[in-house]
Amino acid sequence: MIKLIVFDFDGTLGDTLELILACNHETRRRMGAPVIPDSSIIATIGIPLRDGLSVMNPGVTPGEIPLWFKTYREVFAEYERRITPSLFPGVAETLEALHSRGCILTVASSRETDSLNNFLGRMGIAQYFSYVLGAEDVTHAKPNPEPVLKTLEHFGLSGAETIVVGDMPVDIQMGLGAGAFTCGVTFGNSSKEELLKAGAHHVIDSFEELLSIPELSGLSSASQGGL
Repeated sequence: MIKLIVFDFDGTLGDTLELILACNHETRRRMGAPVIPDSSIIATIGIPLRDGLSVMNPGVTPGEIPLWFKTYREVFAEYERRITPSLFPGVAETLEALHSRGCILTVASSRETDSLNNFLGRMGIAQYFSYVLGAEDVTHAKPNPEPVLKTLEHFGLSGAETIVVGDMPVDIQMGLGAGAFTCGVTFGNSSKEELLKAGAHHVIDSFEELLSIPELSGLSSASQGGL
C-alpha cells in the first residue's frame, strides 16, 4: 500500500509558469542576451536554476553563471510581488483528502528551499507536508533519484510504498530511479506523450484524478480498516 507521496512543486502544485517566463526574459534583457522562445525556458523547468541558466546560454562560461544567477534572483525578488503564482485547481482539496487518509505528503523540488517554503506557506498548503526538499538539500538533483532516496531514508520506507507526482520527465525519471511508482500531470509544463515516454505509470489531466489511481484509490478503505 502506498504510504508516501512525493510531489514536485512548479507545474504540479503551483502554477508558476508566468513568473518563471517573465523572470527569465527580464534576466536576459538585463544581461544583454538575445531573446529566446518560451519553449527553451520551459524545457529547463524541473532542474536547478544554475543548471537551467547554463542550458539556456551554452556560450556563457561557468565563471559567468554566478552573475546570471545573481541577476535572476534580483529579478525574481521584484517580480514575485507583481506576479502571484496560484495553486492548480483541486490541489488544496486533494491534499486535504490524502492527508486525512493518512498519507505522508512531501515535496522534492529543484526550486531554492527558501522560495519553495515561501510559496507553500503563501498558498496555504505548507501544513500538509511532513518533509520538504529544495535545490540546496541534495547533492544530485533531478533526474537523479537522490531527492526521493533521501526522503525514503528519512521515513524508513521503500520505493514500493511510494508514488512520485510531477509534470516533467525529470520527475518521472527521478521516481523510477528510486523504485517508486510515478504519476505525471498534463496541466503543468510538459505533455502526456513526454511523460509516458519517460516511463510514467499513470498520467492524469486534473489533480483530483490522483485520488482515483489504483495505488491510491483503495487507501481510504484500507485506512478505515485500521491499517
